[in-house]
Amino acid sequence: MKFLFTDTSHFNLANLFTFVNITAGLLATYFITQNNFFAAVILAWVGGAFDIFDGKIARKYHLSNEFGVQLDSFADFLSFVLVPVFLIFQAVYNSSFSGLLVAIAGAVSIYYVISGLRRLIQFNINADAGEVEKFFTGVPTPLGAILLWFVYLGAAYGFISPYIVLIAMVLIGWSLNSKIKVPHP
Repeated sequence: MKFLFTDTSHFNLANLFTFVNITAGLLATYFITQNNFFAAVILAWVGGAFDIFDGKIARKYHLSNEFGVQLDSFADFLSFVLVPVFLIFQAVYNSSFSGLLVAIAGAVSIYYVISGLRRLIQFNINADAGEVEKFFTGVPTPLGAILLWFVYLGAAYGFISPYIVLIAMVLIGWSLNSKIKVPHP
């Protein structure tokens, strides 16, 4: 059990929490394919909870390392970029658009995915394992996912149109790589 508290172990406690986040993201993707959006959202939030704790555990027990930084970004990409985009595409765009509008929705979705990936790669380039800045530059991908969840809920309950969802996705995607300062929790 010593491996759980060894910073060089790929299976230390912090990374195990990250693996749970990845598992929740993969399961959420499966449920989206089954049009079970409620289960997908619950699993995405479970992944988010494990994302919060993996960093706290890594810092508390001095488990931060380069592997963990890269693993966490992969988990963030899956759970906070791909899952919400896939959910919105499947639940909102596919049921509302056809023809050219589906192609536009696809392009907007790809834009968001590339924006999220770019943000995570840039974050990794600038990050030092174990260091925590006071502010993020640009909206972090977990916050972007939360904003997309609100957009999804607005569309699911008929408060906003699918066209507003498209605009919101572009704006949130842009904010990921903006100069906006967001306090680190």
